[in-house]
Amino acid sequence: MKNRIIFPILIFLGLIIHAGTYAQNGKVPPFRMIMSDGKIFKAEYLPIGKPIVLIYFSPDCEDCQKLTKDLLERINDFKNVSFAMVTYQPVEFVGRFITKYNLSKHENIYVGTEEKYQFLRNYYKIVHFPLVVLYNKNGDFIVKYNTKDIDLDNLLWNIKTR
Repeated sequence: MKNRIIFPILIFLGLIIHAGTYAQNGKVPPFRMIMSDGKIFKAEYLPIGKPIVLIYFSPDCEDCQKLTKDLLERINDFKNVSFAMVTYQPVEFVGRFITKYNLSKHENIYVGTEEKYQFLRNYYKIVHFPLVVLYNKNGDFIVKYNTKDIDLDNLLWNIKTR
């Protein structure tokens, strides 16, 4: 009986340690999010060989909405980039945000919520929205933007030169 309790605890602790190690080695953290259709999307599902832009946002944040609009106006400049847009808000908010900005028509934009788990929110110690983090095509950390006015020209320059 005692082994039935201890074994799952040890596995759980091992997964936490493994995830923490992976997340701290300068790679894309092993996040999970719930998509608007209820399916789970993991960081490992992001296409290999493309730069990754992780955007932590809130659907009701004006700066996040502005960033989304600005990004969509220049989406052709970012056609070879994968975007993971993650929030902590309920999945219903995600669905409305996707509909409002017609994000489902963009195959390189993945939008979801981590809801109450808030792994990324804690990992990056997010206080202000939006947070934008760039990783290169190998998943290596390049730069983090934590300001309300994200300079898309600078982001694009970092994508192309790093």
